[in-house]
Parts: sequence; C-alpha cells; structure tokens
Amino acid sequence: MDIKSFQRALAQIAEERGISSEKVIETIEVAIATAYKKDYGEKGQKIKAKFNPVSGDVKFWQIKLVMDNSMLYTDEELEEMQERKEVPQDEARPGEEAPKKYVFNEEKHIMLADAKKDYPKIKAGEEIEIPLVSKQDYGRIAAQTAKQVILQKIREAEKETISAEYKSKEGEIISGIVQRIEGQTIFIDIGKTLGLLNREEQISGEFYRPGQRIKLYILKVEDSPKGSVVVLSRAYPKLISKLFELEVPEIASGSVVIKSIAREPGFRTKIAVVSNEEGVDPIGACVGQRGTRIMAVINELGGEKIDVVHFEEKPEKYITNALAPAKVVRVEVQDKNTAVVFVPVDQLSLAIGKDGRNVRLASNLTGWKIDIKTSEVTEEVEESSSAKASEDESADSKPKKKAKKAKKTKEEVGTDGEAEESTPEEVDDATEEKPAETAEGPEETK
Repeated sequence: MDIKSFQRALAQIAEERGISSEKVIETIEVAIATAYKKDYGEKGQKIKAKFNPVSGDVKFWQIKLVMDNSMLYTDEELEEMQERKEVPQDEARPGEEAPKKYVFNEEKHIMLADAKKDYPKIKAGEEIEIPLVSKQDYGRIAAQTAKQVILQKIREAEKETISAEYKSKEGEIISGIVQRIEGQTIFIDIGKTLGLLNREEQISGEFYRPGQRIKLYILKVEDSPKGSVVVLSRAYPKLISKLFELEVPEIASGSVVIKSIAREPGFRTKIAVVSNEEGVDPIGACVGQRGTRIMAVINELGGEKIDVVHFEEKPEKYITNALAPAKVVRVEVQDKNTAVVFVPVDQLSLAIGKDGRNVRLASNLTGWKIDIKTSEVTEEVEESSSAKASEDESADSKPKKKAKKAKKTKEEVGTDGEAEESTPEEVDDATEEKPAETAEGPEETK
C-alpha cells in the first residue's frame, strides 16, 4: 500500500468512527510499538513509536524514568511488604497517580547520576528517550498483536468521543428512532450510539414500536465497563420546557420565561410563565394562534394535557392561577408555606381534580401546601358564631334589666310603705329631668 492510499484509509476510518485523524495515528503508533517490543524488545521495556503519515517512516525510542535513592524501596521496606503479602508498584496504573517509590528495573529506570552523563539538566522523576534501531519486518504474532491493539484502541477512542459529545449535550433534547424493545427497556438510535430509555423514564400509557421517531431528553451519560451509556427520558419535566423552546420563539429568545413546571407524565402538566418584555402576553405566546403551538407539544407527548398559568410574586394570586380552571373565592396564607383556599361548592371537585391531580400539581408548581375548603361552610361557621355571640349578649342583658327594675321598686317604696329619702343619684336624676320639662313649656306657649 502506498502512502496516499494509506492516508485515505486513515481518513476513512476517522470519518466512519467519528474520531480525529490524530487519534487514529496515535493508535497506530501504540500498535507499532507493541509489535516492535514483541519481536525486538525486552520484558519490562517501555517503547515509544513515532509514525510520519507523509513519508511513512517510523522511529522508535525506549522510555526510562530517572530515579534517585529517595524514590527506591529499601531492603527493609521490601521485606516488610513481603510479610504483608503486598506487591510494590513499578509504574502508574491507568487513572491512578504515580507510585511514590519503586523497585529498580534497569529496563524501565535509570539512576540520576547515569542519566546526567548524556542529559546534564535532567532531574529525578523526569523521563528520557533513548533512540532505538528502526525495524520494518515483523512476525505473524507481532502483526496479529498490533491488529488487536489497533481495534481495541479505536473502540476506546470511539467510546471516549461519544461520551464527551453526549456529556456536553446533557440537558438538551434530541430526536431518535426506536430500534428495538427488550422487555420494558427501549433502545433508541440517536446517531452515533444507542440511547437507553428505561421503564421509569417512559410516559405512562405510551406505546413504542420499532421505527417510530420520538423526541427525548438527554438525562445523563453513565460510564460502564462496556462503554458509555446515554440515559434518555420522556418523563422528565424539563422535556416540556425544551419542547416549548422549539415551538415558541419568545421562550427561545428569553422574552418569555418558564418559572416553574409540575408534571405527572402521561396525565397532566402545569407550567408557570412570565414575560420580561412589556406588551408580550406569556400565555398567548405559549398557546399560539388557535392553539397551534401548545397543540404541537401536546401531540409530541401523546395527548398529555398542559395548563399554562401566569406566574405571580404574591402567593395568593399565584395559587389562584395555579388551581385553574377552578374558580377561587379567596386564599388565606398561613405559616410554613401553607395556604387555605376557599372555593364554591360546585368548584370543589374541579379544584381537587381527578385523583387529586389538580391540587397536587398546583402545590408542586407553587411550592405551597394547599388545603381546599368550600366557601359555604365558612359562611355557616361565621353565622353560627355571630348568632351565638348575640345570644350571649341578650342573656347577659336580661338579668341587668331585672336588677334595675328591682332597685327602682325598692327605692320607690320603703319597708314601712312610706317614701324613703332621696339618694344623691336620685337628685341628679331629678335635676336632669327638669330641663326636659321646661323645654316643652315654650313649645306649648308658642
């Protein structure tokens, strides 16, 4: 194979696998170094290869770590480790930090004093590259090993690329095609890989068939021994906001903001919206002309009902809006985020909703605990309390009148049947009554 054909093959592999050409070349270099070590190297050596895709030349180096005495285990430490049945590490494992101490191996390590002969400025802990003689001919086993390394490294690079790409898309919406169904798990083709739609992330009552195209929410990307798994969702509440962003330009531009979402997948959703610009009706923008915008979202969700309400800073108004379409008489706000809502009797079942769904969604939307009562019951309680209060007043007033009458009788007639002397109070009463009599005199004269 000439160099041009080889370069075209590299570009084709990179395009098909979705990885960069540099990553493919790096994979080939690792494979060639492995083949070189297999046929010409020694056990424990660390070989590095550099491939030039333009000329096709390959150069090789042996990598050694520069050591000083502080980086080596002493004989006593090695004996203690043998007693504890511990194996000392001679190199850093993938994903781990380099070990603090090593067991000296002349194929991997070189002492600082020896390294300074050729590299005067070298320091302990650094690596040196010792050139090796290039080889072109490799045996069958070495070639087979190189092939396996290339396939493995390309798969790993592909998984890393997919993981990085979809991790950057977490929280976004994506369109996918149902590929296959295994039990209650749905596998979705989302482009470069298959996404996983678990049972708990599916919409209740929704059925899926192979070849069906649906929109999904990228929940998270999990790393597993078999590679990265893209976990998708149809039930996550933010799927609603993302669908509205696609259908409502005002939400995408930021002039209308979705403040809160409460959802029971497959049944009903409530969203609270507010406008950041004057003259923009947030509810009208979400609903669209003749309901075209909101119907597009509802159809995507399989007919799930959606209530769009206006967000308010005052909890009384916000709770009233959240309980729509039920009519609310008044809202009484109490401590600890609790509110008592009074509705007419004919609106009670509508306010509560089927299986309590309306009031539950309103509570989740507003963040307030809502207790619903009928307004008629409250009026009856108030009337009964006022009637009781009037009865108590009349009961208290009757004995006072009797006492006053008894007092007057006692004052008018003494024990002997003769008139008693007038008390100061009676004198004052008499003086107060006289002006009334004199006032009538002139009127009669006239």
